[in-house]
Amino acid sequence: MKKIELKTLWKMFMIFFRIGAFTIGGGYAMLPLIEREVVDNQNWVSEEEIVDVFAISQSIPGVIAINTSIFIGYKVGGIVGAIVAALGVILPSFLIILMIAFLLFNIEENAYVQKAFTGVRAGVVALIGLAAVKLGKAAVKDKVGMILAGAAFIAVVVFDAHPILMIIVGGAIGFIAYHRKIRNEGKA
Repeated sequence: MKKIELKTLWKMFMIFFRIGAFTIGGGYAMLPLIEREVVDNQNWVSEEEIVDVFAISQSIPGVIAINTSIFIGYKVGGIVGAIVAALGVILPSFLIILMIAFLLFNIEENAYVQKAFTGVRAGVVALIGLAAVKLGKAAVKDKVGMILAGAAFIAVVVFDAHPILMIIVGGAIGFIAYHRKIRNEGKA
């Protein structure tokens, strides 16, 4: 069992609690904030590792922010770290939804509330776009990656291909291209 200090657990809980509390728009909007905190500020994972964590977290069932917090928490503090990080990112949403459910029926028709949510939606789109750009820069490192990313984007947007199919096909093509590259380098 991985031993971790209470101080580190508390820090992890507070970091994920802040991210969960102040990021509107769900998991994808949280990705740039998670990356800044766990890679840049805390050095809990490397930039390459966070790209892998995001890819795996998106590929498995569940909310990407919760899945990511569990991965990071586990790496830093084992099972206890995973639980603490997950609670940190989940608790703000739970409390906010509980409060909104209590108040919503009284304010849903309020013009100010409707206008505020219009602005919030625009900000969320910007955060998701930022996450896509950062992930793209870190994940696409060569021509094969660029071609795969472009082809997958077109397949999903234009032809309505299923994202899971794109992940499987992209992984298979990347695997083949990598082994072909190694084999060609061995001949040189």
